[in-house]
Amino acid sequence: MIDTAKNTKWIKACSTSDVPESSGACVLLEGEQIAIFNFTTTGKWYATQNLCPHKMQMALSRGMIGDLNSEPKVACPFHKKNFSLNTGECLSGDDYQIKTYEVKVENDLVYVLV
Repeated sequence: MIDTAKNTKWIKACSTSDVPESSGACVLLEGEQIAIFNFTTTGKWYATQNLCPHKMQMALSRGMIGDLNSEPKVACPFHKKNFSLNTGECLSGDDYQIKTYEVKVENDLVYVLV
């Protein structure tokens, strides 16, 4: 489905079984690497860019997820910068931001709004 007002559309990213519990996986959508996270402790799914803006490495899908003061976050596996899975804000006090995407799950398939 395409939202013509925003020029966005839901794209099938993967199966729910492709993303490990309480972890992430990387998919290529519309030419961009997207990190998809299965946050099983809350039962929610998140998607962000895979590129860590700190050292410009495609690594966020391999980062540890958790929460920081009740904010769901991912930590870059190389540099330990923490990013909000809701807003993309850097929670480590640095002036970095990552892109976040809406996610929905239907019939064991994960969709991302891009």
